[in-house]
Amino acid sequence: MNSGLLIASNVLLWGAFLALAALMLGVIRQIGLLHERSAPLGAMMIDHGPDVGERSPVFSVTTIDGVPVTVGRAVTPGRASLLMFTGPSCPICQKLLPIIRSVAATENTDVILISDGTQAEHREFLRNHPLDGERYVVSAEIGMRYQVSKVPYGVLLDKDGVIQGKGLCNTREHVESLFETTRLGHSTLQNFLKHGAEDASKHVH
Repeated sequence: MNSGLLIASNVLLWGAFLALAALMLGVIRQIGLLHERSAPLGAMMIDHGPDVGERSPVFSVTTIDGVPVTVGRAVTPGRASLLMFTGPSCPICQKLLPIIRSVAATENTDVILISDGTQAEHREFLRNHPLDGERYVVSAEIGMRYQVSKVPYGVLLDKDGVIQGKGLCNTREHVESLFETTRLGHSTLQNFLKHGAEDASKHVH
């Protein structure tokens, strides 16, 4: 009798295991389908500071090397500026730095790295990641004015200091989207995707 109960319990356990395995496969398949259908997102806007289309506030500050610089207006006359909010201990910021340089060079844009923290932290960061034409500014005031809560965060200004795009930038795609949305005529890539879907719906109807 005990042997029969043992066999029955084993059969039930195997049945439950197979049912659970089938359920997990179904979940994994649905996740894969959602991933395939999801459009790539650009830089996510998470702040409530100066908005796209507004002129940037202006800050007269000095770089970490003591060189005066005006943040919020063109560094080089006639050129756009990319304000990139970073942190000396942010690993994503460190990996993103070569990408920022590459995209900025392609777009003919000046880069101002804006950070916060102690001088020792910044000196250590710059020893490991020497600047290559970027301006490096230590200023909590600028981050607070833009209400930046997470880094790396980018703000693209045109030659007149008007905000063209902004958002959290964790990848090359995010950085490039700041420039791409300007060419597409939208403030963010999410905005473009939303209106593109609306336009497509209108055409269907």
